[in-house]
Amino acid sequence: MIVLEREQSYLMVTQNDHAKIAGVIARNCKEDYFFDDLRTQEVLLAIKEHDRGWIEMDSSPVWNDQTEKPYSFIDYPLSLKITFYKKGLDEVEKMSKYAGLLCSLHYASFIQDSSEPAVREFWKEEKQRQEHLLKELQLTGNETKQETLMYHLDLLKLCDYLSLYISLNEPGDNKGVHPFFRNGFPQLFAFVTGDPIVAHWENKETVSLSFSPLKGEMEVELPFRSVNKEQIEKNGVLQAYKDTPVSIRNVVFK
Repeated sequence: MIVLEREQSYLMVTQNDHAKIAGVIARNCKEDYFFDDLRTQEVLLAIKEHDRGWIEMDSSPVWNDQTEKPYSFIDYPLSLKITFYKKGLDEVEKMSKYAGLLCSLHYASFIQDSSEPAVREFWKEEKQRQEHLLKELQLTGNETKQETLMYHLDLLKLCDYLSLYISLNEPGDNKGVHPFFRNGFPQLFAFVTGDPIVAHWENKETVSLSFSPLKGEMEVELPFRSVNKEQIEKNGVLQAYKDTPVSIRNVVFK
């Protein structure tokens, strides 16, 4: 779950809804930024489905007694969520081996430094998955194809970050931007001349990019629930979440 705290409520966005927006962003990127036409649909699938493992977790939000807030994807206990990570990765791999490889690389990249035994075991299993898929897809030893794979991974991460930007930040607020984005997006692309892409709210409905990989201006729909803090205190976070209707916010990227 992506959680943005407000004075009287928590704005909550499911990871799967966020991933769908990342997929929409990817479909609107310029075609020549995908490099390999044979893999384009598989890359788009990976971007859209990269958070499948969160579907079950996000259906039942959990309260964090230590922070006195709902658990988010940032602080959700790693030892618990890796089981669902694996489930999601298995499902993506069944849809497409190349998409499964991309998603495995994506998840392994941000848990590799963990010292928790269960997480280390997950990382080890994902390395084995990656080695197996690299061989099966005949990418092992092919430097050009592996460079393309890493480029596609960065493209996944960029679309992921763009979608997170509108979910983690208060609309129109450029001063309180989440630490993830203060130095721009970390992915570096040759088509951006080596500088990071930086996002900026023009207003509450529009995000401008210092360099846009998009075909043109595009609008996305962000589903969210604004869960009232008093309702959480009264009924618990799960019931309050279920009782809160889904709202839609439209955001334009340019």
